[in-house]
Amino acid sequence: MTSSLPSSPFAAGTKITDPRFFVGRKEELQVMMARMTAMPPISVNIVGPRRIGKSSLLYHFFQTYEQRVSAPTRYVVIYLSLQDSRCQREDGLYQAVAWELWHNHTVIQNVALVEPLRVKPFNRLAFSAAMEHYKRLGVLPVLCLDEFGPLFRHPDQFDNGFFDNLRSLMESGVLMLVVASHRRLNFYQRRHKIRSTFFKLWEVLSLGELTQQEAQALVCLPASKITGTTPTLTIQEQQLAMQWSKRHPYLLQLAASLLYEARQLGRDEIWAKAEFNKEARRVPKLPWKFTKRTSYSIIFICFVIIFLAIVLVSISLLSPLPIGELLQNVLRK
Repeated sequence: MTSSLPSSPFAAGTKITDPRFFVGRKEELQVMMARMTAMPPISVNIVGPRRIGKSSLLYHFFQTYEQRVSAPTRYVVIYLSLQDSRCQREDGLYQAVAWELWHNHTVIQNVALVEPLRVKPFNRLAFSAAMEHYKRLGVLPVLCLDEFGPLFRHPDQFDNGFFDNLRSLMESGVLMLVVASHRRLNFYQRRHKIRSTFFKLWEVLSLGELTQQEAQALVCLPASKITGTTPTLTIQEQQLAMQWSKRHPYLLQLAASLLYEARQLGRDEIWAKAEFNKEARRVPKLPWKFTKRTSYSIIFICFVIIFLAIVLVSISLLSPLPIGELLQNVLRK
């Protein structure tokens, strides 16, 4: 019901938890679903700088996977942030996973899925046995692990044995992981000198800015997602949000939130822009991405440079004058 909608649909700086207000990332979601339903499943590493929307994408996948597959009871998907204090120890991580699995409604409705989670202590051996038990029942556990980087701060807990065990479960199709990290996982492997081949099994999804269409849908919330509603922002505010943010997901949310707040407080767009600039300075710049157009332009420029170099060399071979003097004569003319 539209009466239950919040006053503002924008979420600046926090994970989007209301699926009605999640916009875009359709291609990434399709890839994640395709890898989950593949035989065997392929684990996915979602990569991007801070505030690019990794957590929101991961959480939205967890929230909506049942709507995207034909046989949802064949999958049990959980979301867990590894910034959780329980995840500073190996056994604590397994127990946190067990807790989240236990509260999945597919597991709750099937006693056979609950029983292996009751084992004490729930350590590496018990975790692996539970995952293998799920496979025998035709169920794939999919662990969406947010903020994977903090694991590497505890090398005494998360060592080669830990990663090798996960690799074995992944390779045998017992388990799928979808993890979010600031850098590709093999970067952490090199930095922390980890020998495990766990880090070679991933499909990488790198997140960048939204498309023009996705960004437009975001600033038009809730109308772009919920029939019978109107946009929270005016047309002028929508245009300003697009202009300020350059389609960066967090900056779009921030600009939209501040423009809405300014209107509610009776402030003008100058105030909103000043507040926006304060926060925007803290956001990491996105790496420059090659598009087809820029690639073609670079190739063309290189071709022109090579062609001119060949022409100059040919002229220098045919002319008795040195190339420098020859160029000076040409420029004088």
